[in-house]
Amino acid sequence: MRAMRPHGPVVRTVRHDPADRPLIVIWEATRACALSCVHCRAEAQPRRHPLELDTDEATDLMRQVASFGRPAPIFVITGGDCFERDDLTELVRRGRALGLAVAVSPSGTSKLDRGALERLKDAGVTALSLSLDGATAAVHDGFRRVPGTFDRTVEAWATARELGLKVQVNSTMSSRTVHELPDLARLVHEQGAMTWSAFMLVPVGRGVDLGALTPQQAEDVMSYLYDLGPYVPVKTTEGHHFRRVALQRAVLAERGVDHVAVLGLGELYAELTARTAAFGWGEGERARRPPLNVNAGYGFVFVSHVGTVHPSGFLPVSAGDVRQRPLTEIYRESPLFTGLRDPARLTGKCGACEFARICGGSRSRAYATTGDAYAADPLCAYEPGTFPYADDVAALLAS
Repeated sequence: MRAMRPHGPVVRTVRHDPADRPLIVIWEATRACALSCVHCRAEAQPRRHPLELDTDEATDLMRQVASFGRPAPIFVITGGDCFERDDLTELVRRGRALGLAVAVSPSGTSKLDRGALERLKDAGVTALSLSLDGATAAVHDGFRRVPGTFDRTVEAWATARELGLKVQVNSTMSSRTVHELPDLARLVHEQGAMTWSAFMLVPVGRGVDLGALTPQQAEDVMSYLYDLGPYVPVKTTEGHHFRRVALQRAVLAERGVDHVAVLGLGELYAELTARTAAFGWGEGERARRPPLNVNAGYGFVFVSHVGTVHPSGFLPVSAGDVRQRPLTEIYRESPLFTGLRDPARLTGKCGACEFARICGGSRSRAYATTGDAYAADPLCAYEPGTFPYADDVAALLAS
């Protein structure tokens, strides 16, 4: 049978060269935070670190980001809790003056109130990223280990949308929270969001013992998230094989082949699908949001609270320091970043996989579990070469 091509892109690629300019720069403004989340990458502390970038140093960082050229990378201020910095609004204002699109990712504390959101909007913030790991206060607050976090987050979500801010909702996928997925999807569907990002847990910080999904569960979740595409603007974080699943599902749908049988989907997929079907959403009206081909060091860079530069916040290997060397040089020239952008460096299943160019696996998870950033992503169950429609895949990858 002749190879097919679905209408529209199945996986998006950035328009500029990701080796020259990142799409996103994440800055960890502080590690201070009033919460004590069980999965925290940063192992957040009650107090700010004395060596954090100060206001002027942070402004210089944003100037370095702007110097990548146009379109400038999206600049995301995160933490810890970025509201622990008294200069947050001023930093947003300065970033906007430099021509950056500035987003913030605060924690669901008492500082996340209407007044704070109004000040951020007035300063020019373009988007807000909020974390919601359960669809009820009991689950979410248990995950965040501070009562009231759920209610504050949902209220901030509604306020932000009322103010006209774009909202991304982030939800951690672990064995502890994965069964919340249908109810979270319903909440996002009802409340509305720019994006819902399912974060596939990387075992770092406090998340080491949280309980990552098994590879089979991850496959089930990826296909379930794909099914949600016409109803919810879903994406994944550190779940790069979602791009491989999107290609496989597009091929199977065009051929009219049962994806459950071909992909070997299991009990979790059946459970999540049945619970969501009970919502009675009918035919989805959204255009499916193709996943974006961005990975650690490839379109993405993370700057720590003390100025060290990393391919990802979940890959704790430094490639330099913005106080000593421009971010543009570190991103474009450091051996760590150039190496991660070379798919020929990948080993194990990821190195042998026909989907490597558009997936590449989580380099953060590979490093966290093996100490080797180029090793196979242990969360991926796919065996290279086993998908039965190789010509169809090759046609999509060539397009």
